[in-house]
This record gives sequence, C-alpha cells and structure tokens, in this order.
Amino acid sequence: MYLKSVSGFVFTDGYRNFVTLLAEARRSAGVTQTELARRLSKPQSFVSKIENSERRVDIIEFCAIARALEIDPQLFFTSLLRVLPPAN
Repeated sequence: MYLKSVSGFVFTDGYRNFVTLLAEARRSAGVTQTELARRLSKPQSFVSKIENSERRVDIIEFCAIARALEIDPQLFFTSLLRVLPPAN
C-alpha cells in the first residue's frame, strides 16, 4: 500500500516501517529530536520532517543518523527486514 504524506511524497508501508524504527531507535538511545539535529548540524525540523514522513532519507543521510545515534546500521536493517511487508 502507498501512503501520501503532507508534503505530497508517496511512501510505501515499508518506508513507514523504516521511519517508525528510526524514531524508535532515537528514543531508545535517549536522544531528543533537538539533540539528534545538533549532532547532525541540522535544524530540529530536519529530524521532525523525517519522522513525520514529510522528508525522505537517503542512504548517506541514514548512515549519518546511525552514527549520530551510535547504532549499528546492519543491526538496524536486520530489524527492518523483520517488519517489512512482503514484496509484491
């Protein structure tokens, strides 16, 4: 299924799972949106827009976020693969 965000971007259920896991990883690390943004040298709205599906994340940005949260990208993707809906 595809979902349209406020920004007009179209997201799959799988991408929504990705965003949800990313926000959960941030919270589990005890990091606020403001702190994550500071670590990335970005405004807080950058993180908020990602978590609200108003902005997509590319792989390079994901790696920067993972480093800022001190999470292992491979473990994150392993977790993501467990919750992804089956491919059509």
